[in-house]
Amino acid sequence: MAAIKPEEISHPPMDQLQGLEYCIDSNPSWAETIALGFQHYILALGTAVMIPSFLVPVMGGSDDDKVRVVQTLLFVEGINTLLQTLFGTRLPTVVGGSYAFMVPVISIIRDPSFAMIEDPHLRFLSTMRAVQGALIVASSIQIILGFSQIWAICSRFFSPLGMVPVIALVGFGLFDRGFLVVGTCVEIGIPMLILFIALSQIRQIPILERFALLISTTVIWAYAHLLTASGAYKHRPDLTQHSCRTDRANLISSAPWIKIPYPLEWGAPTFDAGHSFGMMAAVLVSLVESTGAYKAASRLASATPPPAHVLSRGIGWQGIGILLNGLFGTLTGSTVSVENVGLLGSNRIGSRRVIQVSAGFMIFFSMLGKFGALFASIPFPMFAAVYCVLFGIVASVGLSFLQFTNMNSMRNLFICGVSLFLGLSIPEYFREYTIRAFHGPAHTNAGWFNDFLNTIFFSSPTVALIVAVFLDNTLDYKDSAKDRGMPWWAKFRTFKGDSRNEEFYTLPFNLNRFFPPS
Repeated sequence: MAAIKPEEISHPPMDQLQGLEYCIDSNPSWAETIALGFQHYILALGTAVMIPSFLVPVMGGSDDDKVRVVQTLLFVEGINTLLQTLFGTRLPTVVGGSYAFMVPVISIIRDPSFAMIEDPHLRFLSTMRAVQGALIVASSIQIILGFSQIWAICSRFFSPLGMVPVIALVGFGLFDRGFLVVGTCVEIGIPMLILFIALSQIRQIPILERFALLISTTVIWAYAHLLTASGAYKHRPDLTQHSCRTDRANLISSAPWIKIPYPLEWGAPTFDAGHSFGMMAAVLVSLVESTGAYKAASRLASATPPPAHVLSRGIGWQGIGILLNGLFGTLTGSTVSVENVGLLGSNRIGSRRVIQVSAGFMIFFSMLGKFGALFASIPFPMFAAVYCVLFGIVASVGLSFLQFTNMNSMRNLFICGVSLFLGLSIPEYFREYTIRAFHGPAHTNAGWFNDFLNTIFFSSPTVALIVAVFLDNTLDYKDSAKDRGMPWWAKFRTFKGDSRNEEFYTLPFNLNRFFPPS
C-alpha cells in the first residue's frame, strides 16, 4: 500500500489551535475583560466551596469555621493565580484548591491524637494546625524541583505520545465530579447542562458563546431559588435538600461582612514527620496534574508548549503557593484549576489579563464575606453540569497531541492504550477498595507509607505519567523518535527554539535580565 503524503492530508498537524478569538497576549475591551474575569471567578467557586464543605465538619468545625476556610482559600487562590500569571509559566491558568490533598488530610483528621479531643472546636483547630505544618514542609518538594530546574530535566523525557494520556486523564480522571454529582439533583443539574451546551455553541451570537456560563448560571440559579422558595424540597430526603436547595450551605448567615485573611490566624502550625511525608505525595500528584494542565492551557490559549525551564519555573511558584496555603490555613494545596482551563476553550478567550482580573475578584470577594458567600451558595450540581463539558474539553486537548505522532505504529497504540486504561483502572480500584474497607489498599503499620502510596495511585494523571513515560522511554525509543512526535516537540524544549516563546513567556518588568532563559 502506498504511503499517504503530507500534502494529501486535509488537516495537517498544527502548532496552535484555530478559531480562538483572543490568544494569551491579546485582550478584549476592559468591560468585556471584567465580565469574563468574573465568569472565571464564579467557576472557581465550585472547588473552593466543595473541599471545605466536606472537610471542615469532619474536623469538628462549625459553619463559621467553614466560611472562614472558604474565604481564606479564595484569598490565597487569588494571590497564587496572580503570582503564576506574572512570574510563573505566565499562562492564563487559575491556581486553585486540589482534591489530590484529600487523602493525606483525611488521614490527619483520623489521627487518634486528634480524634480523642472532645471539644469539637479545639479538635478543629488542632487538626488545622497539623495540616498547615504538613503543607509547609511538603511545599519544599515543588519549590526545590521547580527552581533548581530538576523538573525541567525530567520533562525532557516527555514526548507528545507520553503526554497524551496524562493530559487526557487530567480531564477524564475527574469523571466522578461530573454527572455523578449532577444526578444528586437532576431537576437543576440537567437543565444547567443542556442550557450551557446550547449557549456555548451558538457561534453566530458571540456574546452568548463568551458568557454562556454566566447566563446559564443566572437562569438556573434563579430557577433553583424559585424551587427552594416554593417548598418543592420540603419533604424530600436530606441528601436531596442539601444538593438542591440554595439555602442549605449556611454560608450567607455565617459569613462576616468584612474579614481579611492573614497568615497563622488559626495559631502556630504543628509539625509531624509522618503527616509531612504523606502530604509530599499529594504535592507530587499536584505537580503531575499541573504539568498536564499547563500543556493543555498553552494549546487552548494559542501559545507554544511551555519550554522546559518555563514549566519548571511555574512548578517552583506553585510550590510557593502551597507554602502560602500552609501559612494561611486553606486545608488543601494548590494545583491548576482544570475547569478554568476548559473554559478557555469553551468561550475561546485565552487572554492572560482575563485570568488576572478573576484573581482580583477572588481577593476582593474573599474579604467581603457576605457578597462572596452569596455567590458561593450556588448548588453543587450546577457546577458539576458545567464540569461535564469543561473536563471533556481538556481531555480532548490531550487527545489532539496524537496528530504529532504516528498512530499507525503498533508501539504507539500499545503505549497509548495501556497507559490510558491503567490510568483509569488503577485509581478506580483504589477508590472502590477504600469505600469497602474504609482504608486504602496500602494498609501497613507505617501510616506515612500508606498515605504516600494511596495518594499517588488515587490520581489518574499520575498513574498515566508513570506508565506512559516508562514505556515510551524503554520500548524502541531510539528508533521511534519520529513516531513519538519528537521532531515537532524538540523545538519547544528551549526558550530560543521558537521565536514565539519570547512573546508568550518573557517575564514582566524586564526581570529576564536577572533570570535569563535557558
